[in-house]
Amino acid sequence: MASHRRPKQPSRARVTVLTTAAAAAVALSSQAANAAPSEKPSKDEVKAKVDKLYEEAEQATEKLNGATEKQEKLQKEISTIQDNVARGQDELNELRDSIGLAAAAQYRTGSIDSSVQLFLSSDPDDYLDKASTMDQLSGQQVEALKKIQDKQRELAQDRSEASEKLKDLASTRTELGKKKKEVQGKLAEAQKLLNTLTAAEKAALAAEDARASRDAGERVDLGDAPAGSGRAMAAFQAAQTQIGKPYVYGATGTASYDCSGLTSWAYAQAGVGIPRTSQAQANAGTRIYSQSDLKVGDLVIFYGDLHHVALYAGNGQVLHAPRTGTVVRYESINNMPFQFGVRI
Repeated sequence: MASHRRPKQPSRARVTVLTTAAAAAVALSSQAANAAPSEKPSKDEVKAKVDKLYEEAEQATEKLNGATEKQEKLQKEISTIQDNVARGQDELNELRDSIGLAAAAQYRTGSIDSSVQLFLSSDPDDYLDKASTMDQLSGQQVEALKKIQDKQRELAQDRSEASEKLKDLASTRTELGKKKKEVQGKLAEAQKLLNTLTAAEKAALAAEDARASRDAGERVDLGDAPAGSGRAMAAFQAAQTQIGKPYVYGATGTASYDCSGLTSWAYAQAGVGIPRTSQAQANAGTRIYSQSDLKVGDLVIFYGDLHHVALYAGNGQVLHAPRTGTVVRYESINNMPFQFGVRI
């Protein structure tokens, strides 16, 4: 027999929860429907971001180059000082032996005669004041003791200088590691952006770069700009032989170059040593502030922080290693913010 009991009604609280949930679901559905779909960056937008990252990487690269140059210089200086200390120690040992085995033994054990100790005083002026007490020492012994103290002081100074330079070297190596990581991070970020492009878009960008490099290498009218000095022309002609070589951060040739690596290599072929970094090269000669006054072979400095350098080629063109992903090539001087030229 069928039951005629009324069905149990849901509680007021349960109705409220269900109503709220339904309303939220409707709202979310409405938002999802109305939200604009996320748009993939266009090829040109990606290229602009990548170019910016490459510029930042080049800024870090020049700082990296500076730290590398400083490290190499410190290593050479420390090596020279250490060689001097080693030779000085040998000379000191010979001087000690020259005052006789007995005196040398007394010196090493700290039991040297009090009159001899006067000559080992930390105050050089003490010598003359107390010379009258040294009658019992021969002139040869006195001279030997003076030389010993002079050599001791020299060695102490050398060791102190070496210690300071070793600290500086450790700090420079730390900075080097940070800059290298910064460069690699920028390049990795740029590559990640490039990886978002389709195969066709990547091919289009590669074709643009290839066309720019080919055009620059083969069909650039350099006009008849005045030549710089013989060495400036020799540097420029050396750089011309490197057209087509890839840009690699920190590279100085001859398989690859960064911007200042190319210019420093080129001038080295002309027998002229210039600093390694673009910032230092900016101070390596006479500054030329008007583009119309530039001569072939002059350095050309770009950007406010001076992080890029090229060689003037004539007719408003420069020869340089532009950035990651490109090769050594000619390019318009107006493609970058010109600061000034430098005549070596």
